[in-house]
Amino acid sequence: MSLRKKVDPSLKTNNDTGFGSNANNFGGRFINKDGTFNLRREGISLLNRFSIYQRMLTMSRWKFIAVILIFYAVINILFTLVYLIIGAEELQGLTATTNWGTIKEVFYFSTQSFTTVGYGRINPLGDGANIISSLEALTGFLSFAIATGLIYGRFAKPKSYLAFSEHALISPYQDKTALMFRFVTYKDNHTLTNVEIKVNIAIRVEENGDAQYKFYDLVLERYKVDSLPMNWTVVHAIDESSPIYGFTKEDILASDLELYVLITAFDEVFSSPVLQRTSYTYQEMRFNAKFVPMYRESEDGRTTILELHKLNDITFLEPQT
Repeated sequence: MSLRKKVDPSLKTNNDTGFGSNANNFGGRFINKDGTFNLRREGISLLNRFSIYQRMLTMSRWKFIAVILIFYAVINILFTLVYLIIGAEELQGLTATTNWGTIKEVFYFSTQSFTTVGYGRINPLGDGANIISSLEALTGFLSFAIATGLIYGRFAKPKSYLAFSEHALISPYQDKTALMFRFVTYKDNHTLTNVEIKVNIAIRVEENGDAQYKFYDLVLERYKVDSLPMNWTVVHAIDESSPIYGFTKEDILASDLELYVLITAFDEVFSSPVLQRTSYTYQEMRFNAKFVPMYRESEDGRTTILELHKLNDITFLEPQT
């Protein structure tokens, strides 16, 4: 793909993005849609790179629940095997008459010891069973303490609860052309204050025969709002001061353009700052379109209705080829 040097060389680049400039060493987008960096680290051991605590705090809710349940099942299966190895006769109160019945009773005894419930019908007799049940009770105490801390950390972690439009638009705006996207808070009774936004643009250009990425801060119509109860359409006017001034669709495709969006705000519920990242690549941009309004007046005229399902709705100003 040929590269076109369309950017005004007098425009100041941003050297604080955290990304390098060598285009040949990058694969795909810089920032994923969910705000994570599109990056995989190699060169040191997995144990040094991987943080169980951080992973458990950031994984999805259903994965977290699945990990807890799988750990609970696996640890009790392991202790059940240990009890069976040392001999089921060291456990008093077993009433099963088949091997499978014995296995099930020992497993249920393991869950009772692990959770320190101890119903009392089955109890250890020998030293081996007593030692194992004591270690299992200790393991249960520690496991539930860790799980409680993780659950609290997940609930207490402030979040921005922002949803971004699927596409960014390059379309007529007032008396000029502008680049636009929008976002909204989607939780009830959750309003962010002191919301600030910063948008960088990455453009691949050719200099001295080498392909390089250049990063620019985009001038926005508005950088900050005091509160965000509704949606916010972010607008960058494409005028002579814009790094993409004069770009056509083909130029945007050739430049491997990507928007890097960073939003910071203050969450009143947690009394804590929050942030959210996302990005738009050239493949996620649409031309000559406008966003459909997301709000309307209620039937009684007393309330504004914010229609979150319309976040991604756009209408084209002319037929698309």
